[in-house]
Amino acid sequence: MAGSGTAHLRENALLRVENLTVEFPVKGSTNKVRAVSNISFDVMDGETLGLVGESGCGKSTTGKAIMQLPRPTGGSIRFDGSDLSALRGEALRTVRPKLQMIFQDPISSLNPRRTITQIVAEPLKIWKRGSETDQAAKINEVLDAVGVDIEAAATRRPHEFSGGQCQRISIARAVVTDPKMIICDEPVSALDVSVQAQVLNLLEEMKERYGLTMIFIAHDLAVVKNISDRIAVMYLGKMCEIATPDQLFSAPSHPYTRALIAAIPHPDPVRDTEHEWRLEGDLPSPLNPPSGCRFRTRCPQAQEICSTVEPQMTPVGDPAGGHYVACHFPLEVPVQIG
Repeated sequence: MAGSGTAHLRENALLRVENLTVEFPVKGSTNKVRAVSNISFDVMDGETLGLVGESGCGKSTTGKAIMQLPRPTGGSIRFDGSDLSALRGEALRTVRPKLQMIFQDPISSLNPRRTITQIVAEPLKIWKRGSETDQAAKINEVLDAVGVDIEAAATRRPHEFSGGQCQRISIARAVVTDPKMIICDEPVSALDVSVQAQVLNLLEEMKERYGLTMIFIAHDLAVVKNISDRIAVMYLGKMCEIATPDQLFSAPSHPYTRALIAAIPHPDPVRDTEHEWRLEGDLPSPLNPPSGCRFRTRCPQAQEICSTVEPQMTPVGDPAGGHYVACHFPLEVPVQIG
């Protein structure tokens, strides 16, 4: 069940997001779209946090809000000792090279009028990083690291490359300024399955090579499991559960998490699916979310308290284990799914 709370936050995190709220006004109305509502999480240096949930749950908005695009309605975002929410103008601008983003559509995220080397070189030129010789060497280094032919990149433009190649170029552009963190906003959802694996492996290699910290946003739990150190599950702008991949898949404590895991396709024609958890009904509108627990309208375990009291993040078992859930009636018995 979707809730709030900060009990799961750790000390000395590279990124600490606390009580983040993002709302958008509705034209011609006093209502607001409550895209993200009072969520908290953190990411340690060198860690990869997977952020998952259904389409419309607010995960991409969360990633963009960390970048201050758009600025949050409320809450604080502390990154590498700086409160991004309080920075303005030049002070915020100087922090941006440390935070980079990889977008879902690799082709449209690249300037169609520029060559690949010009695209990758642009951050270095804007920030005046090194001499022209140093910049050329850095461009060659990152393009080689992502597996792009440097000679071809000198004259070719994005439309001459495949989606997978364009995503490699986007990764090169993201790491060229030597950032501390990269936010990957569904970077493989627009790619073929075989290409997805290549890009995921590349992200792991780049993380190791450049000492990156990552937030990996996706709706596919199976993909997130293979790349993340911790996974945070969102529903309708709220945080539901956070745990390591092993904890989440072997013993999900949240009914929504269990339903997401049960929805992962399995290539077994005789597999019994009759008793699996399935979500009923449609996702409620973020214009008028349910009171109390936002998941209660689709939860098979909902009771009266769920409609009046919002659940808070609480530890599952030993708090040192790092498994937290926001639910009045968490699943207590480990479930073997798949």
